[in-house]
Amino acid sequence: MDLLKPYLHKIRIPVQNDKIYKDECVFSFDSPSSPNGLYVCLNTFLGFGRDFVELHHKKTGNAVFLHLKRIARECPQSDCEETKPKITKLAIGIEGGFDVNSQQRQQFDEMHSVVILPQFAVIPLPNPDLPEQVLHDIYVTITSIAYEMPLIQSVSMVLSSDAAFRLEELQALAGTWDGEKRMVSKHAENLLQLDNGVKIPPKGWKCEKCDKKDNLWLNLTDGTVLCGRRYFDGTGGNNHASEYYAQTKYPLAVKLGTITPDGADVYSYDEDDMVEDPNLTKHLAHFGINVTQMEKTDKSMIELEIDLNKGFGEWSIIQEEGSQLTPLYGPGYTGLSNLGNSCYLNSVMQVMFSIPDFQNRYYPPNQIFESAPTDPPSDFTTQMAKLSYGLLSGKYSVNEQTNGEPKEQTGIKPTMFKNLIGRGHHEFSTKRQQDVQEFFLHLINVIERNNRTNASPPATDCFKFQVEERIECLQSKKVKYTTRTEYLLSLPVADHTTNAEAFKAFEAMKKEMELKGQKMYEFLNSLHSLTYLNPSLSDPKHVVRPIIPIQSCIETFASPTLIDDFFSSALNGKSIANQTTRLKTFPDYLMVHIKKFALGDDWVPKKLDISLDVPEILDLGHMRATGLQPGEELLPEPKHTGEGSGAGAVQAFEFNSAILAQLMEMGFPMDGCKRALFHTNNGDIETTMNWIMEHMSDPDFSQPFAIETGGTAAKAEDTFTADSESLATIISMGFTNEQALKALKATNNNMERAVDWIFSHADELNTSQAMQTDAPTPESQSQTTEASNFRDGAGKYQLMAFISHMGTSTMCGHYVCHIRKDNRWVIFNDDKVAVSEAPPKDLAYLYLYRRI
Repeated sequence: MDLLKPYLHKIRIPVQNDKIYKDECVFSFDSPSSPNGLYVCLNTFLGFGRDFVELHHKKTGNAVFLHLKRIARECPQSDCEETKPKITKLAIGIEGGFDVNSQQRQQFDEMHSVVILPQFAVIPLPNPDLPEQVLHDIYVTITSIAYEMPLIQSVSMVLSSDAAFRLEELQALAGTWDGEKRMVSKHAENLLQLDNGVKIPPKGWKCEKCDKKDNLWLNLTDGTVLCGRRYFDGTGGNNHASEYYAQTKYPLAVKLGTITPDGADVYSYDEDDMVEDPNLTKHLAHFGINVTQMEKTDKSMIELEIDLNKGFGEWSIIQEEGSQLTPLYGPGYTGLSNLGNSCYLNSVMQVMFSIPDFQNRYYPPNQIFESAPTDPPSDFTTQMAKLSYGLLSGKYSVNEQTNGEPKEQTGIKPTMFKNLIGRGHHEFSTKRQQDVQEFFLHLINVIERNNRTNASPPATDCFKFQVEERIECLQSKKVKYTTRTEYLLSLPVADHTTNAEAFKAFEAMKKEMELKGQKMYEFLNSLHSLTYLNPSLSDPKHVVRPIIPIQSCIETFASPTLIDDFFSSALNGKSIANQTTRLKTFPDYLMVHIKKFALGDDWVPKKLDISLDVPEILDLGHMRATGLQPGEELLPEPKHTGEGSGAGAVQAFEFNSAILAQLMEMGFPMDGCKRALFHTNNGDIETTMNWIMEHMSDPDFSQPFAIETGGTAAKAEDTFTADSESLATIISMGFTNEQALKALKATNNNMERAVDWIFSHADELNTSQAMQTDAPTPESQSQTTEASNFRDGAGKYQLMAFISHMGTSTMCGHYVCHIRKDNRWVIFNDDKVAVSEAPPKDLAYLYLYRRI
């Protein structure tokens, strides 16, 4: 008790806004389940592993900690069995989704104690060695001391309160597949049900037109039981239910075998989708079915879709299923647990921390932790350092044996990092699946934003390069050169395949197979007679895809692009121009993005199912920019007339042709894209995409766009009022009032996007010189050249990593990365880390090359 008295005045009772970090250390991935448990400061409520609790004590003087220790024990099967809940989402790792934890369920013994530093004196709670009366006397003594926040109340509140990021974590667990809630059928409320006396037994169903006894559907209008559609591989039904709808137009059917008290699979034929029927219990009772007595006996449509996704084609290939993958352990071989939808983040961060620039910046993290602010979970640099410690130290990747067999590592959970990196972002803060390329660019922005006060350049400089665009007016023959900064090279998919005949034959025979109901393995075996196909194709996972050389994609990127609606300042009118793109600098690490996704008619990005011919060595020397050549004449600067809305007025704003082309490639109308560029002042691709998504429903979004100097656009600009709080916050970061105003105007008062906008327009705003807090002196300005901001070297690269996507669109699927380490390829599939036997380089989405 004497050890406690000097510190009792610093013990606090948590109040409503206090965050309690009792699940994980703020500097490491230690938890109550770790060998040394977790120490929660009873003043700040921050959690610390044994390696960092003394650092916190030295920095703050806080000495009293609640020590949490959790010991796992295997529980009897009878105690652990639970009724499997109905799968309602095409999701992994969340309520309503699929349980990815195949390990035996465990129970835990919880142990609590109060620990006093620096002696690490322990007061067990409760203490079995002390009589109850002695414990009572201790607590009475503690609580009777005239301090506002007694120890026992603080401990009680910490133990009973939710952990700080638990609620955020649950919101994030949306699953690798994002299973959105099904819509309520328009027929549910007034469904026609015939009084024909039909009663359906609780089991023993059979199709009324054939002998099928599974995949059966009950029509909710007349009670007819018929088999479902034939699946792609020839299994399933004989299409009798869908044929019956064509005859009767009775719209709703329920899948027998999926009916439980919680609901069932209901399909609407004319709505062509799985739907919700709020009146399903009543509709089933009409045919004598009591849902309270029904049990699930057949796979739901979601389960079937999961099976098809995971058991066919690229899923098996990319995850290297069927191979004897040797697990790896130690520094640099630590897995990352999937938080439900975090495979995109896991893949990017594994690749990032395989690069020396990121290792040197964030690991070892000792200095960063020592200078960490009072709220480490909200400090980006601290959380990057924590992630580096988790991945690179080897502490959480140990080769443990169970019954002589290697025990699979569970990986570390990047919950704290994911919550922070997504905070305030309209997509990455949600539970939905994300595009790994978009996350890569978002991460670059956040790193650069948080590196502002650091004297050293950001680690992202290893990716940064300059792109030069040359535009030639074909009528005047005059040219214009512009440069922009990029962090990845986006390549279009070339319209050139090296296996055109084989692919054409495969597609034709696939259609024939679908018509005949032929099974996939029989179909593939039939292909053996085609001499130009691989005769070893006997596995249904093998599919013939168009093979496209990545060199063809590079040539397409470098080829001149015709601009039909180009305003030529030499002609003071519209002309046709040629635009060519080259690289002005070559970065140390070149991230290559293959534009596999295109917007479908439903505005959902669909993936091109292609195979890329990817070389280990990539030489881009021929893409070096040359700048203004002898004999070339530059286009004159536009003249700003400020009158009317004709040709002269258009000169007042010149659209970024590269971004305009990118947006139009995504399927957006040209006038809508121009509006986005105008209202974001030629913002980057993310800023303009955000504007488009927010204004797509505007009545004039696709209408012809004309810039009216002094007209509507100008008036809107004049009447803009910046949010005072956002303005003050951005200015407090060191930006000028003018920069903050411009950014808030361009992003419609969105502070997070405004800061990103400033950094993406650094050249235009001359940010480095205009920062109020860090403006360089004239001497330093004279030494800072444009070239010094970009690393440059030879354009010859070697492949060192790639990230692959499995699934049909960015809205669903799974990401896996492969990294070359220690002269071998390693697969990182969330928490699984192993030697890669057959790295699927041809199916990747992002490729990382390292300059030789």
